[in-house]
Amino acid sequence: MALTRLQVIQALRAEVSDGRAIVGAGAGTGISAKFIEKGGADLIIIYNSGRFRMAGHSSMCGLLPLGDANAIVLEMGEREVLPVVKHVPVIAGVNGTDPTRDLGLFLTKIKDAGFSGVNNFPTVGLFDGRIRRELEASGMGFEREVEMIAAAHALDLFTVVYVFTPEEAVAMVDAGADAVIAHMGLTVGGSIGMDEDGAFSLDDAVDRVNAIGDAVLSRRGDVILLCHGGPIATPADAEYVMTRTNSVGFVGASSMERLPVEEALINVTTDFKNARTA
Repeated sequence: MALTRLQVIQALRAEVSDGRAIVGAGAGTGISAKFIEKGGADLIIIYNSGRFRMAGHSSMCGLLPLGDANAIVLEMGEREVLPVVKHVPVIAGVNGTDPTRDLGLFLTKIKDAGFSGVNNFPTVGLFDGRIRRELEASGMGFEREVEMIAAAHALDLFTVVYVFTPEEAVAMVDAGADAVIAHMGLTVGGSIGMDEDGAFSLDDAVDRVNAIGDAVLSRRGDVILLCHGGPIATPADAEYVMTRTNSVGFVGASSMERLPVEEALINVTTDFKNARTA
């Protein structure tokens, strides 16, 4: 059921007022979305990476030319997720740098399909170095994602955005973003996650979330600050970061559906295998 931007914001603020963390969860399948809703999530977000993740591949597949990101999200929403989610707002991960679409028309299609809002994914924020410079130079940089969020805001869609630096956060807030997610990179753990040695520490994440939060909240005090990824992989990790920052919630994808599925399937299969036959 699609909710208006104001309805989504009011529901999230009610959670914060009652002292409860906001939880946004990525869903790569209908069954994930169905039971994430039953678990009490406040937002369900569909990313193209979810399709690859739940097919057993890395979430990083969503950043490579392995399919039409916007078409994948629309199909997943219309045929898998939106039909089974009854009350929680569903958010579409929109590739704002896609030069092959009129994004104004596409955002209207997203709204008409029943999505309550949008998120900027895939995002060039996950690229750095030479490839990032070349994407920016060729007109497919982060500014295109900012423009997409501004267009979504004008359509009265709820906007929850990934940012990686305080400067990106301010640009998104100025474009009208309702919620900002401080992104800490690929989630650690499991079969296809980031190795812990290659990720930030939790204390590094705290510093980065605080830097983004300070920039955002000094710019516009009504923005909802959330955190995601990197070393923040468990409820305890999220609590560690939230109690040391202005973040009032957590957004998880691998941590919400991949890691629990990996563990549960291993355990139940092992239990069946150990069942006695006589």
